[in-house]
Amino acid sequence: MEEKSSDTLEKIQQAALEEFSEKGFLGASLRQIVKNAGVTTGAFYGYFSSKEALFASLVEPHAAALMGRFMEAQTGFAELPEQEQPAHMGEASGDYVDWMVDYICEHREPVNLLLCRAEGTSYEHFVHNMVEVEVEYTLKYMEVLRRLGKDIPQLDQSLCHIIASGMFNGLFEIVIHDMPREQAHRDVTQFRTFYTAGWLELMGQ
Repeated sequence: MEEKSSDTLEKIQQAALEEFSEKGFLGASLRQIVKNAGVTTGAFYGYFSSKEALFASLVEPHAAALMGRFMEAQTGFAELPEQEQPAHMGEASGDYVDWMVDYICEHREPVNLLLCRAEGTSYEHFVHNMVEVEVEYTLKYMEVLRRLGKDIPQLDQSLCHIIASGMFNGLFEIVIHDMPREQAHRDVTQFRTFYTAGWLELMGQ
C-alpha cells in the first residue's frame, strides 16, 4: 500500500513539474496535472490541499537550501571580529556562489520553477528577498569599515539595491539559459570579478 501511495505521489509531482515548467504557476491547470498523472481529483486531494501546496512541495526544499546556505554565509561573515572582516571579505560569498552553481546544475528543473515560474505564489519574491538581505549586510559591512577608520562614502540604499538586484539576476542566468556546469562556473567567476571591482571603486578602495 505504501509503495502504491509513493508511486501515486511521484506521478502527481512529475506531471506538475512538467505543467508548471511549461505554463508557470498561474497558467498551469490542476485538471491537466491530474489527467497527466493518471489519477482522480479525489486522489490528488488526498496528497495536496491546493495547486499552490503542490507547487510548494516541488520548490520549498530548494528555496530552503538556497536561502539557508546564503544566510549562513552572511551571518558567518558578520559574526567575525570586525578587525578580521576585511581580510575575509569575499571568501564566504565566493564559497556560497560556487556551491550555488553546483546546486543549480544538480536541481535545474525545480530551481527553474522557483526562480522563473513562481508568479502568483508565496515564492515569487524569492530573489527580491535575497537582494534585501544582501543590501542589509552590505550596509552593515560599510559601517564596520568606517569604524575601522576607512573613508567609505555614503551610498544610497537604493543604489545598493540596484547593484545587488543586478548581481543576483545575473547569477540566476545560469537557470534561464540552462548553462553547462563548467561554463556556469567560468562565467560566474568572471562576473564576480567584475562586481568586486565595481564595489571597490565605489567605496574608494
